[in-house]
Amino acid sequence: MVIVEFLGPIALAPLEVEAETLGDVAKVLQANSLLEPWLPKCAVAVNDKMVADMSHKLSDGDRISLLPPVCGG
Repeated sequence: MVIVEFLGPIALAPLEVEAETLGDVAKVLQANSLLEPWLPKCAVAVNDKMVADMSHKLSDGDRISLLPPVCGG
Protein backbone atom coordinates (compact mmCIF):
# COMPACT_ATOMS: atom_id res chain seq x y z
CA MET A 1 0.00 0.00 0.00
CA VAL A 2 1.04 3.56 -0.69
CA ILE A 3 -0.41 6.71 0.82
CA VAL A 4 -1.63 9.52 -1.42
CA GLU A 5 -1.88 12.96 0.19
CA PHE A 6 -3.65 15.92 -1.33
CA LEU A 7 -2.09 19.30 -0.58
CA GLY A 8 -3.39 22.84 -0.81
CA PRO A 9 -6.92 23.54 -2.00
CA ILE A 10 -7.71 19.93 -2.91
CA ALA A 11 -8.44 19.35 0.79
CA LEU A 12 -9.17 15.61 0.75
CA ALA A 13 -8.16 13.12 3.41
CA PRO A 14 -5.14 10.92 2.60
CA LEU A 15 -5.95 7.78 0.66
CA GLU A 16 -4.32 4.35 0.85
CA VAL A 17 -3.92 2.70 -2.56
CA GLU A 18 -2.58 -0.67 -3.70
CA ALA A 19 -0.22 0.30 -6.54
CA GLU A 20 3.02 -0.80 -8.18
CA THR A 21 3.59 2.38 -10.26
CA LEU A 22 2.49 5.99 -10.35
CA GLY A 23 0.37 5.04 -13.36
CA ASP A 24 -1.59 2.66 -11.14
CA VAL A 25 -2.20 5.50 -8.68
CA ALA A 26 -3.30 7.79 -11.52
CA LYS A 27 -5.91 5.26 -12.67
CA VAL A 28 -7.42 5.12 -9.18
CA LEU A 29 -7.45 8.91 -8.82
CA GLN A 30 -8.97 9.49 -12.27
CA ALA A 31 -12.05 7.57 -11.13
CA ASN A 32 -12.75 10.28 -8.53
CA SER A 33 -14.78 13.11 -10.12
CA LEU A 34 -13.64 15.56 -7.42
CA LEU A 35 -10.03 15.10 -8.49
CA GLU A 36 -10.59 15.13 -12.24
CA PRO A 37 -10.06 18.89 -12.73
CA TRP A 38 -6.94 18.89 -10.53
CA LEU A 39 -4.99 15.95 -11.92
CA PRO A 40 -3.71 17.54 -15.16
CA LYS A 41 -2.48 20.57 -13.21
CA CYS A 42 -0.72 18.88 -10.29
CA ALA A 43 2.92 18.08 -9.83
CA VAL A 44 3.66 14.78 -8.11
CA ALA A 45 6.21 13.93 -5.45
CA VAL A 46 7.14 10.49 -4.16
CA ASN A 47 8.66 10.64 -0.69
CA ASP A 48 9.29 14.39 -1.17
CA LYS A 49 11.08 14.01 -4.53
CA MET A 50 9.44 15.35 -7.69
CA VAL A 51 8.59 12.60 -10.20
CA ALA A 52 7.06 12.95 -13.67
CA ASP A 53 7.45 9.38 -14.96
CA MET A 54 4.17 7.45 -14.60
CA SER A 55 6.10 4.17 -14.83
CA HIS A 56 8.00 5.08 -11.64
CA LYS A 57 8.02 1.98 -9.40
CA LEU A 58 6.55 2.34 -5.93
CA SER A 59 7.37 0.49 -2.72
CA ASP A 60 5.09 -0.41 0.15
CA GLY A 61 4.75 2.62 2.43
CA ASP A 62 5.71 5.24 -0.17
CA ARG A 63 4.04 8.63 0.22
CA ILE A 64 2.72 10.26 -2.96
CA SER A 65 1.90 13.95 -2.72
CA LEU A 66 -0.27 15.80 -5.24
CA LEU A 67 0.90 19.39 -5.45
CA PRO A 68 -1.62 21.72 -7.11
CA PRO A 69 -0.47 25.04 -8.57
CA VAL A 70 -0.87 27.92 -6.14
CA CYS A 71 -0.76 31.67 -6.40
CA GLY A 72 0.41 34.04 -3.73
CA GLY A 73 0.99 37.65 -3.23
